[in-house]
Amino acid sequence: MLLQTIKEKLDDYVLNSPQNIVNELETMRIYDQPLVGVAGVEDALWKKLKDTDVVGPQHLSPQEWLVGAKSVVSYFLPYTQRIRRSNCSEGFPSTEWLYGRYEGEMFNNALCSFVVDLIKKAGGRAIAPSIDKRLTVVNRRSNWSERHVAFIAGLGTFSLNRSMITSLGSAGRFGSVIVDFELEPTQRLYKEFDEYCTKCGVCIDRCPPQAISEKGKDNGICSHFLDEVRERYKPRYGCGKCQTSVPCEDKNPKEKVYESMMAVK
Repeated sequence: MLLQTIKEKLDDYVLNSPQNIVNELETMRIYDQPLVGVAGVEDALWKKLKDTDVVGPQHLSPQEWLVGAKSVVSYFLPYTQRIRRSNCSEGFPSTEWLYGRYEGEMFNNALCSFVVDLIKKAGGRAIAPSIDKRLTVVNRRSNWSERHVAFIAGLGTFSLNRSMITSLGSAGRFGSVIVDFELEPTQRLYKEFDEYCTKCGVCIDRCPPQAISEKGKDNGICSHFLDEVRERYKPRYGCGKCQTSVPCEDKNPKEKVYESMMAVK
């Protein structure tokens, strides 16, 4: 019942909050209805995240963030079609995308606080690492990776460009809250870390600084380009070209493949 309440409250907050609206851009809405998943704190993958070739030993487990933690609620906020479509051109990001990335992250932080307060009102304890003072980022690696958390929570898998592909695509933002309530974990419908990626290579051609190849993404090249964008459009920044005008923009492209395979059978 608590998980259902959380989902309903999340939907209502996202769809009705004035913070999800950009008045400067003709009352543009930033996010559509969110996708929600749950990970149990005893999942073996939490330990795996501490491997150097995954995130690193600095990545804290849910219990290290919150003593007595039992579950992690992870969510994906998909960008609206207006934001996605505006960013389909080549070169620098669209104005709509920049607002979606900057103001959208402010909204995401507010949403995290909203969920934390919701849990507290229900008599529990909760922490959102993304807005916690203990959050650190060193050499582009943080001690709490929203994408990896989403993977554990069954929301999706990584793509060639290292975005996360969910059933609602990859164009959007992730958030999570650690709680001391026991919630039923979401079943992972995948086994491989990049199972939803078709390796079509469209994101390679979409990347302005050519940071993506068949081997993956060069984070250094990507970050340098983002610094250039920030300098040009500050305080706003972002890119998202590899998440727009690609097959995984607003869906899991493998779902069509699975449907085709079943049709043949």
